[in-house]
Amino acid sequence: MGGLTSVILPVFILIGFGYVAVWRGVFSDAGVDGLMAFTQKFAIPALLFSAISTLDLGQNFDAALLLSFYTGALAGFIVGLLGARYLFNRPWEDSVAIGFCCLFSNSLLLGLPITERAYGTDALTANYAIIAIHSPFCYGVGITVMEFVRARGKPMRALPRTVLTAMFSNALIIGISLGFVVNLGGIVLPMVLTEAIGLLTRAALPAALFGLGGVLYRYRPEGDLRAILFVCAVSLLLHPAIVWGMGSMTGLDTPAFRSAIVTAAMAPGINAYVFANMYGAARRVAASAVLIGTGLAIFTALFWLTVLP
Repeated sequence: MGGLTSVILPVFILIGFGYVAVWRGVFSDAGVDGLMAFTQKFAIPALLFSAISTLDLGQNFDAALLLSFYTGALAGFIVGLLGARYLFNRPWEDSVAIGFCCLFSNSLLLGLPITERAYGTDALTANYAIIAIHSPFCYGVGITVMEFVRARGKPMRALPRTVLTAMFSNALIIGISLGFVVNLGGIVLPMVLTEAIGLLTRAALPAALFGLGGVLYRYRPEGDLRAILFVCAVSLLLHPAIVWGMGSMTGLDTPAFRSAIVTAAMAPGINAYVFANMYGAARRVAASAVLIGTGLAIFTALFWLTVLP
């Protein structure tokens, strides 16, 4: 237990440093915005580009892994969507945003560092395979359903263009796409360029975790507690439970099984709030679910790491 705690706590302590720094006025809101812009638009896309461009696609893109993880993710979206609509009587737009919170686990800022600390750098290949299609899949589902809901009674001709434009203006998806281009095209990058990208990627996770703490300080919970706890339960418990069942049924090997469960068991990511803010729907639920879910993930991650093989 002590060993598992030492795996999890450094990640959340670094988030806590960012939270306290903004709370005490040592680090400004403008500094947080700049840091998060750096990580989300440059450092993390560079990390994803580097990982995807060198990944053995044939070996690591395991159908059982992706089927297990994304069955759980899609089930979480459907449960969140219908729960918000029929349990909490939210408008359809709010319901889609709440479903997106249940869909988009924090695979990058929490899933990667916790998996690395628990199982080592070599264990991250399955994480990167999940992450490679995480943003495209989640944004594809969320934007498509939201635009469908908003277009009720209107022609649907513009829907594909709207979805693709929104997706490919996202820096994470651009980084992933360029990584696939380099990988599949067999393009050899100059050494000086790969070293420069390497310097950038080493800053990605520590800077993003610190910045995440600063962002979370802004989103103190206000009302909607039942809906927020519902999102947390779906994200932290239901999603990994479904992945566990699917992984067991498909005979997923142990390293990939661990990565899939740890990634599925993470709290909603900041992109859940970005999506809600983009559409002006359920922003308070999304922001508070990110904050409370991240806090609860300390305990649920410890639970999943304890029961994993």
